[in-house]
Amino acid sequence: MKLLIMGPPGAGKGTQAEVLVKELNITHISTGDMFRAAIKEGTDMGKKAKEYMDKGALVPDEVVVGMVKDRLLKPDCAEGFLLDGFPRTLEQAKALDATLQEMGIKLDGVVNIAVPREKLMARLTGRRVCRGCGASYHVLFNKPAVEGKCNSCGGELYQRSDDNEEAVGNRLDVYEAQTQPLIDYYAAQGLLLNINGDQDIKKVLEDILASLKK
Repeated sequence: MKLLIMGPPGAGKGTQAEVLVKELNITHISTGDMFRAAIKEGTDMGKKAKEYMDKGALVPDEVVVGMVKDRLLKPDCAEGFLLDGFPRTLEQAKALDATLQEMGIKLDGVVNIAVPREKLMARLTGRRVCRGCGASYHVLFNKPAVEGKCNSCGGELYQRSDDNEEAVGNRLDVYEAQTQPLIDYYAAQGLLLNINGDQDIKKVLEDILASLKK
């Protein structure tokens, strides 16, 4: 199986990706991990990416696509892969398609985990972190025994600045603006599998696997 996985911040995409690759016995390609590996191995594309990153500049699409190509050529991808975190824009999707075509690879599906915006806001703004030991809690899903206090060290729990409503709202706005054209693009190719992410983690996985079988 050769798949892409997409989903907004807070949709549980990372959790599903981890379980999915084990279930399907395919390789998980997270773009963050791929970048680190290419830079560490000193590949041509890794060196190019590092040049841009050292300057604090965005790595151009052609370099990222080149790194994806290098990664897909590795033996562990022969039986299939799950590409996570790329493409993020329509231009990247088109460049990836051209590369896959050149390599004789055809995608089997694009998993899109969808969760209503208000639920994502609740998930993302509910996180609380301990000032003392850094332990993470959630006001809905993982409450401390005593409100505002860490179970482990008794430290004060606080909300990080990037977890407030305004910051989270901005992150979701950016994701939606970038992703809608991608959703339309893959839907037009008949590859999009829309999955309801607003349910139990196991049920989300079951729905993904059932959609892939179809």
